[in-house]
Amino acid sequence: MSKIVQMLLSGIFFTFILDFFLFLGIKENYIDTNHIQLYYNILFADNQNIFIFLFFSLVLGYLVMYLSNKIAVIAIVTLFMLTSATLLPPVGKAVGEALFMKKNMTIKTDKFSYHGDLLYSGRKNITFYDYELKKAIILDKNKIVGSN
Repeated sequence: MSKIVQMLLSGIFFTFILDFFLFLGIKENYIDTNHIQLYYNILFADNQNIFIFLFFSLVLGYLVMYLSNKIAVIAIVTLFMLTSATLLPPVGKAVGEALFMKKNMTIKTDKFSYHGDLLYSGRKNITFYDYELKKAIILDKNKIVGSN
């Protein structure tokens, strides 16, 4: 039983480190470059997928506890290199766009209609790049009437 607990805790530890660098790269190269007002902690907490996190925790825990050290080191170093690749500006931007951006949308409020790209949808606000204004605007989610 204690081996299973150690496996789970080891997997959670390594997955947490990989997750940290993934979201750090997205924050640096997508969120900050698009001037989205968002704290790292909120980005990290709001965009976790528990199923993916648990899957990688179990797989990495199994690798560390039950397979040879050579295989575990190779797997963890490879995953670390992949997730820390988001620290490179083009990779971080591409991953951020894939996760958060929705292109060519129309959002309607009571008074106005906006056409552009949805950059990030947060807890209360939406950061939206309007094609006509040629800048990012922040819209309150409660005031949006419709979108497509």
